[in-house]
Amino acid sequence: MPIYAYGCTACGAEVEYIQKFSDPPKQVCEACGGELKRLVTSAAFHLKGGGWYKDGYASAKRSEPASGAKSDGGSDAAAAKADS
Repeated sequence: MPIYAYGCTACGAEVEYIQKFSDPPKQVCEACGGELKRLVTSAAFHLKGGGWYKDGYASAKRSEPASGAKSDGGSDAAAAKADS
């Protein structure tokens, strides 16, 4: 269920309510009885499970260069052995 934030136009209080999509919006402030207006807030979400962040993005492993050559000169050493 989503969390909706409301602000009171009379006293300035800000409150959050967990409501179903089908629930009507809150209209009366519980603190002073003033009118409530729904506030626009940033979306909150949590990535759970093994997903992309755990398996790939934050990985300490580095992939090989696109050409397949190793940075330690491994392909040059293999070529030198093949020539001899």
